[in-house]
Amino acid sequence: MDTLSTIERSERMARIHGRDTKPEMVVRRLLHGMGYRYRLHRGDLPGKPDIAFGKRKKAIFIHGCFWHRHDDPTCRLARLPKSRLEFWEPKLSANAKRDTLNQEALKRLGWNVLVVWECELRQSEQLENKLRQFVGE
Repeated sequence: MDTLSTIERSERMARIHGRDTKPEMVVRRLLHGMGYRYRLHRGDLPGKPDIAFGKRKKAIFIHGCFWHRHDDPTCRLARLPKSRLEFWEPKLSANAKRDTLNQEALKRLGWNVLVVWECELRQSEQLENKLRQFVGE
């Protein structure tokens, strides 16, 4: 059972947007601080990667663990809701499938793809190393 009323839940869900999210801003600040410059949400690429390095042919997607079905069993943010499973299960599965198809399409175009999960933002040192290794390759 949901702890919020239908109206409260609707208001919360309406505040969620697809770009310039808090996790995305954290990664962008890290990359900028490391001296990397990038393009945002390139519409000419499959899936409109959150961050793209055109000359390097590298794309980064910053995924929310809940919305994109992080399959790490230790991730507490990826839990399914307890109510309305008939709605959430197909929606979130479709998101994950679309993500996979977009990543495969980018790879076929010769791009390297990195997915940064929301739960990884808590370990900033590890995340910085991961980003530096990916972009610097």
